[in-house]
Amino acid sequence: MKQILIFLMVTSVFYSCKKEEKVVTVVEDKVEKIPTEMEQNLNKYVSVELTADLSSLSANQRLMLPILIDAAEKMNALFWYEAYGDSQALLNGIADEDSKRYVNINYGPWDRLNGNKPFVDAAGEKPLGANYYPKDMTKAEFDAADFENKTSLYNFVRRDDNGKLFSIPYHQQFESEVKEVSDLLLEASKLADDAGLKKYLELRAEALLDDEYQASDLAWMDMKTNTLDIVIGPIETYEDQLFGNKAAHEAYVLIKDQEWSARLAKFSAYLPELQKGLPVGDKYKKETPGTDSDLNAYDVVYYAGDCNSGSKTIAINLPNDEEVQLQKGTRRLQLKNTMKAKFDKILLPISEVLIDESQRQYITFDAFFSNTMFHEVAHGLGIKNTIDGSGTVRSALKEHASALEEGKADILGLYMIQQLTAKGELKDDIKDNMVTFMAGIFRSVRFGASSAHGKANMIRFNFFKEKGAFTKNEDGTFMVNFDKMEVAMIDLSELILTLQGNGDYDGVANLVVQKGVISDDLQADLDRLSSANIPVDIVFEQGKAVLGL
Repeated sequence: MKQILIFLMVTSVFYSCKKEEKVVTVVEDKVEKIPTEMEQNLNKYVSVELTADLSSLSANQRLMLPILIDAAEKMNALFWYEAYGDSQALLNGIADEDSKRYVNINYGPWDRLNGNKPFVDAAGEKPLGANYYPKDMTKAEFDAADFENKTSLYNFVRRDDNGKLFSIPYHQQFESEVKEVSDLLLEASKLADDAGLKKYLELRAEALLDDEYQASDLAWMDMKTNTLDIVIGPIETYEDQLFGNKAAHEAYVLIKDQEWSARLAKFSAYLPELQKGLPVGDKYKKETPGTDSDLNAYDVVYYAGDCNSGSKTIAINLPNDEEVQLQKGTRRLQLKNTMKAKFDKILLPISEVLIDESQRQYITFDAFFSNTMFHEVAHGLGIKNTIDGSGTVRSALKEHASALEEGKADILGLYMIQQLTAKGELKDDIKDNMVTFMAGIFRSVRFGASSAHGKANMIRFNFFKEKGAFTKNEDGTFMVNFDKMEVAMIDLSELILTLQGNGDYDGVANLVVQKGVISDDLQADLDRLSSANIPVDIVFEQGKAVLGL
């Protein structure tokens, strides 16, 4: 009996323990992690490996390529100084790694995809003149000041001990840095199989040491048979939003796509004919564009400096020197691998959200490529000097010159496609170009008001809206009205060419104020793209390691 009792007690304890064990079992709920503000910022970019087929390169070209990349990489530090100042001091004061990454993408504490809004505590508003001018300098003070080379593309404006303004040339401010770059270009030139490339590298190496770039620009125009290329130095003036006077340092290292380039070679020859046919009075097209231009497709293997900040360039039209343009035209470089990445990862997803379902068939890479290509060709149309002979269009329109020029290139690019299609020189359906163009507006306008391209896109969107070039459906998608878009294209072309030819600063300023803005309705549409997790732009994994060098 005693044994039975003990057994029952032990059994009871055993089951009691098992029961307790079951009671304490805990099932954890999964909680969705809300991304931080900085994670949301980083999500605006999608990472892309910047690669290219190197199999066609000669032994010397394979040796030259890493040297060119080393030279290009040094442009980053120069642009950092131009855009902000002391990069290391800024980065050392930031503990959060995500914030550091975003600072590096933007080359400073201001969000280039959000109207240069500061995202680092105590950064303050970005000066319109970046770091090219004293922070406390006004436009009136600059206009009234008298000092050497004040409007030069290639210097900084500073104050002396007495508060007077003076200039420092780039080659003096960056003396040690440009010497290093110059030496690398000379080293690369010794490996050049192509005589034109060799000459250009030698002259560009020299130009970096004295800021005299015209001879190297002319040599760059003369290159016809090179496979490797490098665009390097102070080039575009977008960063100077105070006057549009100062050029920013940047670099691209490029490999020519021979097959695609062969398809494009013939179109530059049409420039004089297209110039004569522009929808504007004769006095606004009296200049004859150079016909020595070439049109080629490249894969980019390295971006640095200005072109690598915020939104990434997908095509190049250079040189900017008006004298070189009138003498030899320009070179138009289509950056095919970057372009394809943006089409696949951004433009197609945008069309799924904002373009009418019946018109999505017209969204094609060939049309995107053509629109971008003829944008660059169209930079060569119109005139570079005002009709009253007072100076260049760029100097007359000041800080608005870049935005209007980009707007001109966009709309005249579409005009050229329409004209060449009518002549039978282009076989693609113009509807492809128009609908892809419309989707492209939504892509580019997301770059915000801080960029020249963004302002140009906003102006065009609002102009098209007024002219009925598109309609918005009840489901929130947009449909192109083809006939009305063609009319709007001609009207906007005439307006921009007239403003440029007249050097009408006030007229352009008024256009930017009235139409260079994002309406609440448009912002709501752009927010839909963000909600759909469609990136705004791309960021690169790039360099010698990525290329296997």
